[in-house]
Amino acid sequence: MEKITGQHVSEPGLVVLDIAAADEATALQAMQELGRLWATSGVVPVWRVPGEVGVRARLYADLRRAGTDEP
Repeated sequence: MEKITGQHVSEPGLVVLDIAAADEATALQAMQELGRLWATSGVVPVWRVPGEVGVRARLYADLRRAGTDEP
């Protein structure tokens, strides 16, 4: 996983969101919903951590900007 740097959170309103979900479909749905609320890095690949349950994903969001509002 990429290290979070100062560039990722260099201004108020920029956030890094780590998602943990039971399965890939749930993680993808969460990323889509977050993209409707805020400008995000979009739907990103998910991965599994050996020995841990579920899947993980990381996305970047700008809370100052509205998302897509697509259904």
